[in-house]
Amino acid sequence: MNYDIIVIGSGPGGYVTAIRAAQLGFKTAIIEKENLGGICLNWGCIPTKALLKSAQVFHYINHAEDYGLNKVEGSFEFPNVIQRSRGVANKMSKGIEFLMKKNKIDVILGTAKVQKGKKVSVTDNEGKVTEYTGTHIIIATGARSRELPNLPQDGKKVIGYRQALSLPEQPKSMIVVGSGAIGVEFADFYNTMGTKVTVVEFMPNIVPVEDEDVSKHLEKSLKKSGIEIMTNASVESVDTSGEGVKATVKTAKGNIVLEADILLSAVGIAANIENIGLEEVGIQTDKGRVLVNEWYETSVPGYYAIGDLIPTQALAHVASAEGITCVEKIKGLHVEKIDYGNIPGCTYCHPEVASVGLTEKQAKEKGYEIKVGKFPLSASGKATANGNTDGFVKVIFDAKYGEWLGCHMIGEGVTDMVAEAVVARKLETTGHEIIKSIHPHPTVSEAIMEAAAAAYGEVIHI
Repeated sequence: MNYDIIVIGSGPGGYVTAIRAAQLGFKTAIIEKENLGGICLNWGCIPTKALLKSAQVFHYINHAEDYGLNKVEGSFEFPNVIQRSRGVANKMSKGIEFLMKKNKIDVILGTAKVQKGKKVSVTDNEGKVTEYTGTHIIIATGARSRELPNLPQDGKKVIGYRQALSLPEQPKSMIVVGSGAIGVEFADFYNTMGTKVTVVEFMPNIVPVEDEDVSKHLEKSLKKSGIEIMTNASVESVDTSGEGVKATVKTAKGNIVLEADILLSAVGIAANIENIGLEEVGIQTDKGRVLVNEWYETSVPGYYAIGDLIPTQALAHVASAEGITCVEKIKGLHVEKIDYGNIPGCTYCHPEVASVGLTEKQAKEKGYEIKVGKFPLSASGKATANGNTDGFVKVIFDAKYGEWLGCHMIGEGVTDMVAEAVVARKLETTGHEIIKSIHPHPTVSEAIMEAAAAAYGEVIHI
């Protein structure tokens, strides 16, 4: 039961880490207490996108006349929509099983706890405890829905994202607390399917990490679709004693009471650091996160942590990159540190949101003299042909050197476009180089080139 590398947790951080370790010749084991693929594949990234796709198709059916087609009365059975989402998740999880076998990685099912002496004890479903030894132990136990003291989740009337993915029947009304990616994605899905949705956000803008122009545009779009949005507001208490939920919401004008069938708490995540042996081993934590150095080593040699456990962006692609970096460093390869200033963020509501780098406000606060360009999708031939012109591309350049400081997009398909900005920024591409890079026509990606041209006063189509 001795391994070169033991990975605890099989989410996009853990399973990717295990595969890369195996590719590098390490004898590798991965421990999972539930389903291979972790939260992302089973209860997060993948099934939510499946739900949103169903909602998008339903929207298209109901707007067939917009495309010159005969009017269609769209209808659906809510359990079937949920079942499709679960089927997509299950298929992806089985794909991870195949990858584990392909790479000769031992899969150990059970609940893991790290021990001193580079050991891990695993308790299986029958209560049997087995001990394993690893030269390097990588902890990737992920995170869960964060619970606020005034919003305790009962899993029925006050729920987290997990229950929102598998409700037995569609609620007629829903309060969504929090307007980050999780909150607005579920708000958009349920609203499109016919649920009356109200979003309550503590900050002045929804999707508060995004550029202010994007936040304001998204708020207008979601309101136009029928979602009620309350910013600068907080849920003070929840009463679940009746048939549904009564939420007391504090606003600038005083307290109001909202009523709904269900309240979805989407106020962030909490790292899974409890009861996994950190204290016993002496691994240091701070503010609910594991402390690591630039190569993901914890305070105890031989133990590492990646993903949502550590104080970096809690995103699947970040966890994967951290895991690969970690094992390549263990192997002794020449490894670059991850540039956390060049991490793309995506929100898959309609319209989609994607961004990388500094917002306009952040760039100004850092003292840059900037050039800003915006290109509306209403001026895009492809977006117009698609019938989806809601949105824009915004780019920010350093006026002195042309450095691409930030890119912020809102519109259909922008989550597939943002990688251009990520790669360009990695290669230190300037604004003029983007303008002179010929983009295919007609595509929505032309909006990136046009936005860059707008920043330099050279835009053609507006």
